[in-house]
Amino acid sequence: MSNGGAKAAVASVGAPQPLDWKFSQVFGERTAGEEVQEVDIISAIEFDGTGDHLATGDRGGRVVLFERTDTRDYAGHWRDLEKMDYPMNRHPEFRYKTEFQSHEPEFDYLKSLEIEEKINKIRWCQSANGALFLLSTNDKTIKFWKVQEKKVKKVCDMNVDSSKAMGNGPIVDSSISTSSKQFIENGGCIRNDFSFPTGGFPSLHLPVVTSLETNLMARCRRIYAHAHDYHINSISNNSDGETFISADDLRINLWNLEISNQSFNIVDVKPANMEDLTEVITSAEFHPKHCNMLAYSSSKGSIRLIDMRQSALCDTHSKLFEEQDDPGTRSFFTEIIASISDIKFAKDGRHILSRDYMTLKLWDINMDSGPVATFQVHEHLRPKLCDLYENDSIFDKFECCLSGDGLRVATGSYSNLFRVFGCSEGSTEATTLEASKNPTRRQGQTSSRPCRSLGSLSGVVRRVKGANNLGVDANGNTSDFTTKLLHLAWHPTENSIACAASNSLYMYYA
Repeated sequence: MSNGGAKAAVASVGAPQPLDWKFSQVFGERTAGEEVQEVDIISAIEFDGTGDHLATGDRGGRVVLFERTDTRDYAGHWRDLEKMDYPMNRHPEFRYKTEFQSHEPEFDYLKSLEIEEKINKIRWCQSANGALFLLSTNDKTIKFWKVQEKKVKKVCDMNVDSSKAMGNGPIVDSSISTSSKQFIENGGCIRNDFSFPTGGFPSLHLPVVTSLETNLMARCRRIYAHAHDYHINSISNNSDGETFISADDLRINLWNLEISNQSFNIVDVKPANMEDLTEVITSAEFHPKHCNMLAYSSSKGSIRLIDMRQSALCDTHSKLFEEQDDPGTRSFFTEIIASISDIKFAKDGRHILSRDYMTLKLWDINMDSGPVATFQVHEHLRPKLCDLYENDSIFDKFECCLSGDGLRVATGSYSNLFRVFGCSEGSTEATTLEASKNPTRRQGQTSSRPCRSLGSLSGVVRRVKGANNLGVDANGNTSDFTTKLLHLAWHPTENSIACAASNSLYMYYA
């Protein structure tokens, strides 16, 4: 192929078109004027690896499970539909599956500290034998749950009329005295006028045990406690399927799923003198493919990649990812807004997505000179940092997520809005949606420098500015800081997003 033909082929491919997001479902929708109970506010969302199950946790310590139903319609003839090469526009549908009380409020008498029941994180584990397994944690205690269908069994088709039976013994007549009763060899007694027919009872048969229905039962298999002095902010499963990590402000511990009374401290940033403390751990996550690698973020806006093969206590990092600030632009709020609230690995493990208060940043683990893309989320709030500090909104911790194909990223904002950005080469996608039945779609055209694909970046940094680049939101209105969308999750294989607005769970698809 000639060089001109190659260029034409590349141009025809181009960047993916912006997705057209549609409302799918809502669970727990509030009516106008309804007061929301504190315990009902959703505090964690997580899809399982297949995307067929979704778990949410709330501030009341409950875990609610949902299961996907629309895939079952195609289960019988899936291969036939694939052979037809016919595009199927399936509407993602989930239904309520079950719920259980994961954590209860506790009190630490040694420290005179109340431990609230709020679920901080949920992580799915590998399923086995038709059972679902997941980890849930509050500030101090991690629990390992098994959810499985149990058949309720009942004994029926008895030989005696249950309405006449008394207790566990045979039928007796209480009106006659003990002296007038006749006793049989196996104990018990019979009426005086009772006699066995010749040849016994031809219709005598064994009772039958039947299964009338199945109930979902959640059982706590293990409790991992007393390993954190500070509040747990992260848990993450390892790709080996056997271990997981838990992180608090100063330490990261490594656990084996089968051992609940022992953990190994692999990261400890606590200084000898607490007055020398300058940063804390804010989030931690295992690499999706390499069981020896994990990353954790800090309140100073840095991400450290560590290799557990180097030493038992990983005090030194393999790589450090951080963006240097311009000294001339530093202010009282610089370090506060630089604190990273959440990090996520891309499915291929090549990129890390981080969320600080103002931006989303995409990092290439092979390039530690700076982020490969920066997406402005709250730049319009920069003039209001003083007000945000006064009402503590500046400390809100927004989560982030990536699509399964790695082409898009998403995060939440105020006024129950969430943003979706395209992060592929040449993409200008920047969509703003409101968590409601009728999401207001705001499409922002973004500008970016020409650059190579993310897989071959070697020093090119792309800065993408979204629609919110003023002191007001994209619709010209001021942000409502009382309604915030902190938690959201992207389906692992499809363009479907679940997000939490207070006590309501909204789902969208494209």
